[in-house]
Amino acid sequence: MKPMKFPKEQREQLISQIQHYFETERGETLGHLAAEGMLDFFVENLGPYLYNQALSDCRTVVSERMLSLEEDIYALEKTPKRTR
Repeated sequence: MKPMKFPKEQREQLISQIQHYFETERGETLGHLAAEGMLDFFVENLGPYLYNQALSDCRTVVSERMLSLEEDIYALEKTPKRTR
């Protein structure tokens, strides 16, 4: 799996959110470089777990939709007329 890349604006927003979290929750000031390092750490270490969970959720949704589609197809079947 290739490393996740965020667009520049999104990356800056995430870094800002990390800095805000540290300020409000821990009372610590975190510099831009440190927050960027935290972001990289979490993306690298948590990213695969989150990605795999998203794939699992996707498989569940697709499976449910396929079952629903299969039911709809069976509902379209016509009963042939019996002749004597």
